[in-house]
Parts: sequence; structure tokens; C-alpha cells
Amino acid sequence: MPKTDVPGTGRIPEHPLRWWTELPLIVLVYAAYSAGRLLARGDVAGAVDNGIGILRAEQFLRLDAESPLNRLFTAHAWIGVPADFWYASLHYLVTPAVLIWLFRSRAVHYRAARAWLMISTMIGLVGFTLMPTCPPRLLSAGHGFVDTMAQYSGYGWWGAEASAPRGLGGMTNQYAAMPSLHVGWALWCGVMLWRHGRSPLMRVAAVGYPLITTLVVMGTANHYFFDAVAGGVVMGIGLLLVRPVRRLAEPVMARLRARFAGGSGGSSAAESSVSGASSATESSVSGASSATDSSIVSGGCQTSTGERLPRQRKHSAGPSAEPSAGPAEAADSAAAPAR
Repeated sequence: MPKTDVPGTGRIPEHPLRWWTELPLIVLVYAAYSAGRLLARGDVAGAVDNGIGILRAEQFLRLDAESPLNRLFTAHAWIGVPADFWYASLHYLVTPAVLIWLFRSRAVHYRAARAWLMISTMIGLVGFTLMPTCPPRLLSAGHGFVDTMAQYSGYGWWGAEASAPRGLGGMTNQYAAMPSLHVGWALWCGVMLWRHGRSPLMRVAAVGYPLITTLVVMGTANHYFFDAVAGGVVMGIGLLLVRPVRRLAEPVMARLRARFAGGSGGSSAAESSVSGASSATESSVSGASSATDSSIVSGGCQTSTGERLPRQRKHSAGPSAEPSAGPAEAADSAAAPAR
């Protein structure tokens, strides 16, 4: 049964979840996000300037963790290759898997979790638009970074253009580095696994997945440390906006539900008529059955101690006895006053 808004509680009305409405919504939002990334491409010179500015700020604060990690991933293929696979695939596999798990097993928490993810993703898109940023791997060689995705491209499906399959690099925005939604989405997955998981393994995954993802995005030279921090900040802002955004969206969703429900009014009326006819038929059958029972169950018949059937009309023997009454029944009725 859907949850309804209780006055004074501030609870948002809930309606039954349907996968055939959830899936198109998620696909639509992700398609809008992907298209927005492509449209948010800024000029290359500005993106490079932003990237160098972030790197210099980190170096000044001694927070440029991406430099030693990138050297480690470049020198050791047994670290760099798995890291590239991690970067190129898990972002698109783990997040939908956690969404499906919440939908199927933790439905009461699903809507808020889905809203949090979508709101944060849209905020990230705003960040890509306002601050296009050249990732470390695309800076000039003098900055000391190696693109591990290009170095180990022979091991996977990707080329030298981020995690896009070979030949499809033009379909991605390589300057959408600030904030890192790889880290943001991984953090969302970690929070969901920690809050709603039951086993110790899920707790380990809740901590390990976002932590390893943060190391991977820096070691592969796809993001700066500040990009990862910004990804966490975006998720925090998105979490704070979940309730007000859901409240603003609820009237729109209610109108849409009412509009679609209106189209099924005729069938609902027909179903009501059929249901009414069925109820009337059942009532008639029940009434006939009651009448039959009253003719064969004598008044005062006890079924067990303290339990008595409803009082029925007593039948008397003699001339007024029904023709269908047998001799034994007539004899019993005549003998009753003598007991």
C-alpha cells in the first residue's frame, strides 16, 4: 500500500514503485547528463589553464597525490592495468547495480537515494559547464604525467581518449574533470552499502570501493586530488537538496499521475460495474445458502460449550408441519415437550 502524507509530519507522499516507470526516468536523466557533458565543452586553452591552476594550488599545499600515484601506476603494469579496467568499467556497472539492489530489496529507501544521485549528477554537470578542466593526462609532458589508459590500451577496449571505446572518443567530453563524478558516484554507492547492507562484506565494500576509486582516478592521471574532493562536496550538496527538490517535484508528478490515471477511467468504471455485479451475485448465493441452513439447523443447537448458533425459527409438528418433514423428524418434534 502506498504511503500517504500525514499532516504535521512533513513526510512526502509515496506511491507504488514500478520498474517500467523508473527505468525510462533514469535513462532519460542519464541521456540528458551525457548530452549536457558534450554541450559543456569549453575552449581548450581555458581548460588547460584551469588544470594547471589546480595542480599549482595542490603543489603549494603539498596535496598533489596524483603525481606519485601516477608514477607508481606507470611503472607497474600489474597495478596500472587493473586500475584502468576499474576506471573504465565499474563506474557504469556498480552504480546501476546498487540502484537495482535498492529498488528490489530496500524499496522504502530507493526514492530518496535515486533523487540524491540524480540531483548530484546535475550539479556536477553545472561544474563541468562553469569550469572545464584539463585532466593531468592531457597536460604537456613537462608536468610529468603519463596517460595510463593510452599506455595500457592494448589490454582493454579503450584508446587514448579517456574510457571511451576506440573510435568513440569524440562522444565524450575529456575536459569534464571538475568535479570527479567517478568519486562522487562511488561515494554514493559506499553510503548506500554502509547504511542498508547487512553483511560485514558489504561494510568492507562500502569503505573500499570509494577509497580505491579515488586512488584510481588520480593514479591513472584522469583527475586531480581536488577533483576528487569536489566530487565529495557535490554529493554533500545534493544530499542537502533531496527533500526540498522532492517537495517541489511532487505536484508535477501528481499531475502526471492524475493525467495518466484519467485515461483508464473507463476501464475502472467497467471494473467497478463487474465488481458490483459479482458482489450482488455472491450476496444472492450467500442469502440462499443462509435460507437453506435455517431450514435444516434447529434453533438452540449447540456446537460446543459456550457456543450457540443464532436463534432460528422453531418448527412445530402436527398438522402445521411441512410436507417434506419425515416421520422421524415429526416424532422428534412431538417428543420434545416431554423432555
